[in-house]
Amino acid sequence: MRKIILATGNKNKLKEIKRMYPDDELLCLADVGFFEDIEETGTTFLENATIKVDAISNFLKDKNIQFDSIIAEDSGLCVDALGGEPGIYSARYAGEHGNDEANRQKLLEKLKGETNRKAHFITVAVEQFANGDRIWAEGKAFGEILHSRRGEGGFAFDSLFLSDDLGKGFAEVSLEEKNRVSHRFRAMQNLQAKEKEYFSRKGE
Repeated sequence: MRKIILATGNKNKLKEIKRMYPDDELLCLADVGFFEDIEETGTTFLENATIKVDAISNFLKDKNIQFDSIIAEDSGLCVDALGGEPGIYSARYAGEHGNDEANRQKLLEKLKGETNRKAHFITVAVEQFANGDRIWAEGKAFGEILHSRRGEGGFAFDSLFLSDDLGKGFAEVSLEEKNRVSHRFRAMQNLQAKEKEYFSRKGE
């Protein structure tokens, strides 16, 4: 069993990812006593995920906390008609970080009268091992933006996203259904494939 530190305080993300690593011990930031705000100053999802990994790695070393790996990810919604917005600013699209309702309202306002509603969610995940080696992977989920909220599940932009894979909104399906096609699930699947390659090269 590996001890994996997941660089998030988001319980929804932790719940999703824990299901993908059933044989490992996954800890969130609160579990290791990390409560600082990490300033995401990158211009890409990969840069922001790497910034998170660096911050957590330095903290764990300072506190002498042992770990097998750290996984950090950055995710967002990219809308074609808006040139990829909100992108890396998805969580703070309307200005205040994590104000989901304000973010959704801003998106709907910007898409008023727009016929091209195509969009995709993307997750870029970076994993750093205890020896400092790193791998990364990405995953995408394609669909379109609805004209109003639909469904009671999910979080963030889920209630506005109609999945091409499911033919339903992300907020209309169970977590299990969403996980099978979500950007985060695909990124983690791709990351796990790269983990196998990495361990194979290392002879583990």
